[in-house]
Amino acid sequence: MHGANLGTLLRTCDAVGACLAVPPFRWVDDAVARGNTLRRPGCVHRVGSPLRWLAAERAAGSRILGVELADEAIRLGDLTAAGGRTIVVLGHEASGIPPEALDALDAAVEIPMVGGGLSLNVAVAGSLVLYKLAGLL
Repeated sequence: MHGANLGTLLRTCDAVGACLAVPPFRWVDDAVARGNTLRRPGCVHRVGSPLRWLAAERAAGSRILGVELADEAIRLGDLTAAGGRTIVVLGHEASGIPPEALDALDAAVEIPMVGGGLSLNVAVAGSLVLYKLAGLL
């Protein structure tokens, strides 16, 4: 919902040794630049069609995880890093991951919350999952 979130995620990706994959929307470059305080370009991959890219990544052996509330979701505390490449899919803060992308997931990850909110800011949620996958939490 807020453009600076992509720059924040880019900083987290840099911190854990990951790259950020973004769709080819015109606003993305500005959003990444706005929140990026690395003072240098980060590792950003632009993907044409996110769904085709996810399908190609899965075919190449990547594990595809989505940060989403789902009945059979893995709790963040139970998430373990598996060998090999892992793709983390983040959705819109208000509407989540689009239904057509949910079919591309191998598993969903749920971040437990005890407060009244239903979700975290996308940059915060993504950062928590990335740190957990990197074994830094």
